[in-house]
Amino acid sequence: MIAPSLLSCDFLNIENELSWLNKSADWLHLDVMDGVFVPNISFGLPIIKAIARKTNLPLDVHLMIIEPEKHIENFADAGANIISVHIEVCKHLHKTVQQIKNAGCKAGVVLNPATPVYLLEDIIVDCDLVLLMSVNPGFGGQLFIENIYTKIEQLKILINRKNPSCFVQ
Repeated sequence: MIAPSLLSCDFLNIENELSWLNKSADWLHLDVMDGVFVPNISFGLPIIKAIARKTNLPLDVHLMIIEPEKHIENFADAGANIISVHIEVCKHLHKTVQQIKNAGCKAGVVLNPATPVYLLEDIIVDCDLVLLMSVNPGFGGQLFIENIYTKIEQLKILINRKNPSCFVQ
């Protein structure tokens, strides 16, 4: 599965880059950052709506924002097919995952590098995917955090035991 992040695209030529990606990618990964949960700000609903008009690829929207539950329906309406939220900001994670599914999207849960996999034990059965961050969220160009290999092994064991159809990103 190839899901390039549009965060690294040339925004002045996004339509040209989308035409190339439409032929070569399986999904498009959209990193939404709010400047609060993570220090940087990326793009929001207007850009996602515009991207949705220029592609038939599934839009994998990764919300690096606080209070994502307030915005789920808006991102689904903008064209998201998959919405992933950080476990670190969801006070009621199960409710948020159900909200994503009720909006007609696949639901993902994201773990920061220091967040342990065992916290997924009670929610993994409801997840369509889990994104393990291999860098700290909010900045490109960081070095890969080696401990992610251990977390991948732990996650695979949990998925095989409780939800074999869950994707790992």
